[in-house]
Amino acid sequence: MAIKIKKSQEGFLSEDPWRVFRIMSEFVEGFEVLSEIGKAVSIFGSSRIKPGNQYYQLTEKIAYLLAKEGYAIITGSGPGVMEAANKGARRAGGHSVGLNIQIPSEQKPNKYVDTLLDFRYFFVRKVMFVKYAKAFVIMPGGYGTLDEFTEAINLIQTERIPKFPVILFGREYWNGMLEWLRNTVLKDGNISKEELGIFTVVDEPKEVVTAIKKFYSRKR
Repeated sequence: MAIKIKKSQEGFLSEDPWRVFRIMSEFVEGFEVLSEIGKAVSIFGSSRIKPGNQYYQLTEKIAYLLAKEGYAIITGSGPGVMEAANKGARRAGGHSVGLNIQIPSEQKPNKYVDTLLDFRYFFVRKVMFVKYAKAFVIMPGGYGTLDEFTEAINLIQTERIPKFPVILFGREYWNGMLEWLRNTVLKDGNISKEELGIFTVVDEPKEVVTAIKKFYSRKR
């Protein structure tokens, strides 16, 4: 039986195949640019944190220390924690990378980004964060930060990617979630005790560097 297509549907049906090429072009550009940055650490956190906030200052210090160890710093390129991380990398003379996303609120890249990539699709951008990072550092943040954190630990849990350091910074901030994971999620059998060890919790910038070094020294 032939299906008649309404004129209102024609634009939608002809647009989707071309969208595939746009997605592909974002992957190609991302792979091409990021493959040259060397070892890197992706840092995530709230875009709403101001320069006077303690976590802004701590993020800048973390990025500074990591850059001194030879890591490029990858962020979402926006304000807040992202700006602090790019700023710390720049101050240390390291490579500062920003993966910007096109959203209705029009996020503008911060001035400390050296290499900027612009993405329309969140899922393409997420691949870039994971593929080219030797570690994730998760600073205090909201929904977007939680999304990056939980996706990373889920990929490790399901063995879709090799295990790598995922570091939660700020026990005081994350303590409620940690207690819920232990006292509800683990207790109900929805994760194992071993899976709670997929990520590490630290409180000092130097502990971030130590945790990453410890992981890769054991791996060698």
